[in-house]
Amino acid sequence: MTDKESYGFNTLAVRAGHRRTAEGEQGEPIFPTSSFVFASAAEAAARFSGETPGNIYSRFTNPTVRNFEERLAALEGGERCVATASGMAAILSTCMGVLKAGDHIVSSRSVFGTTVVLFNSYMKKFGVDTTFVALSDISAWEAAIRPSTRLLFLETPSNPLSELVDISALAQLARRHNCLLVVDNCFLTPALQQPLALGADIVIHSATKYLDGQGRCIGGAVIGSEALVGKDVYGFLRTAGPTMSPFNAWVFLKGLETLSLRMRAHSDSALHIARWLEQQPGVRRVNYSGLASHPQHALATRQQKHFGGVLSFEIAGGREQAWKFVDATRMVSITANLGDAKTTLTHPATTTHGRLTPEEKQAAGIGEGLLRIAVGLEEVEDIQRDLRRGLQAAGMR
Repeated sequence: MTDKESYGFNTLAVRAGHRRTAEGEQGEPIFPTSSFVFASAAEAAARFSGETPGNIYSRFTNPTVRNFEERLAALEGGERCVATASGMAAILSTCMGVLKAGDHIVSSRSVFGTTVVLFNSYMKKFGVDTTFVALSDISAWEAAIRPSTRLLFLETPSNPLSELVDISALAQLARRHNCLLVVDNCFLTPALQQPLALGADIVIHSATKYLDGQGRCIGGAVIGSEALVGKDVYGFLRTAGPTMSPFNAWVFLKGLETLSLRMRAHSDSALHIARWLEQQPGVRRVNYSGLASHPQHALATRQQKHFGGVLSFEIAGGREQAWKFVDATRMVSITANLGDAKTTLTHPATTTHGRLTPEEKQAAGIGEGLLRIAVGLEEVEDIQRDLRRGLQAAGMR
């Protein structure tokens, strides 16, 4: 497939990156090989030196993984994608590729709990400090920037409170201070939001989530410019090896083919559930940017095509009532994963954000009565019926 700029999103999702072999296959092939054979010693030397392109070793060059990388880069509007073994490996590879000892990160405090642990417990060991700020407060971001600040990191919408930031405004701030803006686009995917077009430098994905769409494989991705991602991030992956397997890359390729259709369906059902939950007694608040009651609904409408499949809601009574709610459900899956065709439900304070200190949870708005639901592709009435069981068990009906 050539001239990718002339094709629409759904066409790229189905066809980008596939180079047919001599076998003339219609579907993308899997190359489950650890290494590749060279025609001569001179060709081997040229490949290893980078003088000529081509496959060398599947830790850093594999045709199936490359197919996934090129397709996702096309969907995000980036020059280069580097696929990794997981979403956290994507964040680590970015940090190790672009940061050095003495650098400083400014991060939203509304990020995945494990990302907080990575920054505070591990990047700090390498001399990289992190300051956490309120996601939506641009002035707080600017106040936290130091001369040593190299990277601004965020998720929007956030996990699990569905907070947003104006990506374009933050990108302008990053440029003024010579910082890189890194956006985790896991919740919306390029089908609903394209941070690079809004000024971000790097986009991060946990491909495990919506890019797969059926909860089958673990993987991650980093997308950006050839100079930044193709050199610095790829250089770390080539050396350290947090590599995506060819089989997982093939699964993700199949997921990308239906990404746009699935994200619209997830979004439509999530909006229905969010509106219904707002009307239920005992539900204190619902966090979903698609609701007119969301304080950043106008921003969400401006920088997103839709609102995604993840929402959270707070019920009265704290952990005891929240756990009663969870345990009373029969159909939804009690798991901390998201982006699946199956609806999932979790209690963030004791799962996704369970490793945070009480002070960190409070700062991030993770209360004991908070529940997160990733709305799947089942009939919305069946999801609603199951959530009603939870409300009844928690004494909310």
